[in-house]
Amino acid sequence: MDLVRPHGVPELRAIDAAVLRRALLLGWQDFLIAPFYGLTLAGIYVLAGWVMIWVTMATGEVYWLVLAGIGFPLIGPFAAAGLYEVSRRIATQESLNRRAVFAIVRLQGRGQLPSICAIMVVVFLWWLFIGHMIFALFMGLSTMTNISTSYEVFLTPNGLTMLAVGTAVGALFALLLYMITVLALPLILDREVDFVTAMITSFQYVQAHPVPMLGWAAFIAVATFVAILPWFIGLFLVLPLLGHASWHVYDEIAHSGTAEPVAARLA
Repeated sequence: MDLVRPHGVPELRAIDAAVLRRALLLGWQDFLIAPFYGLTLAGIYVLAGWVMIWVTMATGEVYWLVLAGIGFPLIGPFAAAGLYEVSRRIATQESLNRRAVFAIVRLQGRGQLPSICAIMVVVFLWWLFIGHMIFALFMGLSTMTNISTSYEVFLTPNGLTMLAVGTAVGALFALLLYMITVLALPLILDREVDFVTAMITSFQYVQAHPVPMLGWAAFIAVATFVAILPWFIGLFLVLPLLGHASWHVYDEIAHSGTAEPVAARLA
């Protein structure tokens, strides 16, 4: 099955807070219409979070849990492909047949998607490497203690400084990844565009519209952070909502919105 998609980057219109609010409302409605996809993909991430906790606790190296927890949002966009396709089909009133939806996602795996996902993995691995270096820099000369049971080590001056620096560096990694993927992912799923062009387009769009786009980034970061606090359970709600809403953000600026008005969908 071959996708027939338009070529090149579409003309992108400006974005404002009203677009983001509408995208969230439409995203929530998509989740309610087709909860299976959001809950299934979120379940994979929750399971990954639990495995991450188990590994770090079993090895006693709890600082890896801190690093992974800060870097966890970096790999959140992996769930986007399936949720984007579901939202697109709901907006265009196409069938939500599970086989057809996942077939489209598998087909994208032979296109540009693997390349951009590989870059995301590399960024995440670099964050873990640099985060480990930050830990060693600030805690390497500290009195040896079992940090799996002595969490107060993180409340020492060195520990607090390490957390502050690590969070700041992690935020920079997340910001870079956000800027090159926020539009690149839906763009390569929607049109025939190479991943380099898609990433450049995404980065330049965020540069051109910093206030709303960075506000959207802050909302995603805070929502994701809150979602992972209760043992990652919050991801069952937040991840589908953000995935569907992110498609509608792209849809609004690339197509001027193909979904019917929220009021009509709620009627």
